[in-house]
Amino acid sequence: MQSETFKISVKEKIGYGLGDTASNFYWQMFMNFLLFFYTDVFGISAAVAGTMFLVVRIWDTANDPIMGMIADRTNTRWGKFRPWLLWGALPIGIIGVLTFTTPDFSMNGKIIYAYITYTLMIMAYTVVNIPYSALMGVLTPNSLDRTSISSYRFVLAFVAAFIVQGATLPLVKLFGQGNQQVGFKWTMVVYSVAAIALFVTTFALTRERVHPPKDQGTSLKNDLKDLMHNRPWLVMFLIGIFALTYNCIRSGAIIYYFKYFVGNAALTSTFMMSGTAAVIVGVMATKWFSQKFGKRNLYIILMSLTTLFSVLFYFIPKDQIVLIFAMHIVISFVLAPTAPLIWAMYADTADYSEWKSGRRATGLVFSAASFAQKMGYTIGGALAGWLLAYYGFKANVVQTEATQNGIRLLISIIPAVGSALAAFTALFYTLDEPFMKKIENELTLRKKEA
Repeated sequence: MQSETFKISVKEKIGYGLGDTASNFYWQMFMNFLLFFYTDVFGISAAVAGTMFLVVRIWDTANDPIMGMIADRTNTRWGKFRPWLLWGALPIGIIGVLTFTTPDFSMNGKIIYAYITYTLMIMAYTVVNIPYSALMGVLTPNSLDRTSISSYRFVLAFVAAFIVQGATLPLVKLFGQGNQQVGFKWTMVVYSVAAIALFVTTFALTRERVHPPKDQGTSLKNDLKDLMHNRPWLVMFLIGIFALTYNCIRSGAIIYYFKYFVGNAALTSTFMMSGTAAVIVGVMATKWFSQKFGKRNLYIILMSLTTLFSVLFYFIPKDQIVLIFAMHIVISFVLAPTAPLIWAMYADTADYSEWKSGRRATGLVFSAASFAQKMGYTIGGALAGWLLAYYGFKANVVQTEATQNGIRLLISIIPAVGSALAAFTALFYTLDEPFMKKIENELTLRKKEA
């Protein structure tokens, strides 16, 4: 179906969004708990973990375009992208559990085990998540409908975030009975079972409707050439790096902030959940805000405010718990719409590429977008580990004043550099709403004439 009048059903929007619920059982564990798991539970140093994040994630970023090209060239009766949700669900579930399992090895053995399982984990995540992200670009040809789909996606993504942030530490305590190594393993078993079921549900409830032009040949060289000449995508590529650097550093610092600076680790889950509740409300308002301001302008406004509020967070005293929570809720609400906006904008760059070149490579566009996101995640994760080590962090001991100040910087001013760069870079994005309507109409006409 290529008709510009087609509207995707709410059932299918929810079905698609449940795939990101599944993905976020893993992604939120990576963002919020993995560094802490490695330093305080698994038993390796922050510097070793930071280096591992850099090495493994560089390999991961290289994987994304490869997976995108494979998905673009997949042809089954189910489509190009949906089958990968079915094929990858069980492997990612099994490897997810292994990643959060602590073996009884020597220190060198543990480091090797961490490298192997973490590498396999991110590869499995790529196999599922690249096709899943690309799927949004082929559910409907309507740009505004994609913004709506993206909003459903991220509401449901942050439902998983709410669960992971609120339930992980209590589940670890329940399953571990004082042994966090056992607790993290069985908590991941629960999340993995849920994720497998949700990936299969997304496969069952979605359909692919936007297809490459009938006469389009298979050419990796041309696909890459089109991508490198797609200026809006290049802008989005940089934005993705900066935005994920912000998210990764700030999210990873939260548990350290409460355990070692505020002095009350029990507040961590409530703090995370309060922010995620604000995020869900903010995501639900994305469509209204984007219609009022336009995707590009809204993104610039929101990332600028995120920068300001993040810097102000540094100056809140540790005994002002209400103010700490209030500022986090404000930051979370303001930041929330940027996630659905950025993926809707990526989908628009795929349309722009087809409109300009006559060729469509949705999987490559979204895999390269994920490449940028993971590059930001790589930079953020490595910096978080290295900076903790630089400020003198040592696990499970009272931290020095300098280390506590470093942890404060990691949750406020340091990530704010990333959000400021994202806001500035968005000034160069040119695909506004009238332009996208023109592209949509012309592509529809071309398909009718073909």
